[in-house]
Amino acid sequence: MKASIRMAVLLALLVPTAWAAPPLPTVTVYKSPSCVCCGRWIEHMKANGFPMVVHDAEDITAHKVRLGVPPAMGSCHTAEVSGYLVEGHVPAADVKRMLAEKPDAKGLVLPGMPQNAPGMDAMIESPYDVLLLGNDGRAAIYVRH
Repeated sequence: MKASIRMAVLLALLVPTAWAAPPLPTVTVYKSPSCVCCGRWIEHMKANGFPMVVHDAEDITAHKVRLGVPPAMGSCHTAEVSGYLVEGHVPAADVKRMLAEKPDAKGLVLPGMPQNAPGMDAMIESPYDVLLLGNDGRAAIYVRH
């Protein structure tokens, strides 16, 4: 009887880990140390399961250039995850979708600072588009919010 109880306890401990989703990859973000909305976007990403590494810098232009952010598509912070670019206040769900689909692209961009995007948190209804930036520099709508 004791052996069957031990086996039941062992299975109860192991089965949930077998069904658990793999951990999300770490997002590395470059931002100004004084930017409040960037901090709120980081909290949004953490709340959605992403581990974050934050680099504060007064000028993040070099990171934008290195990652291939077109000047007209810039925002207040730049991030990278699993070899992809994430520019601006892109929702965590869109980043998760991109990581699952693994498109042949540079990554996702949300130009400017839409007032109701994650981290901006304005209580206004203002539609915005997250763009998939191709390796050729062309962008296409990835999702509309």
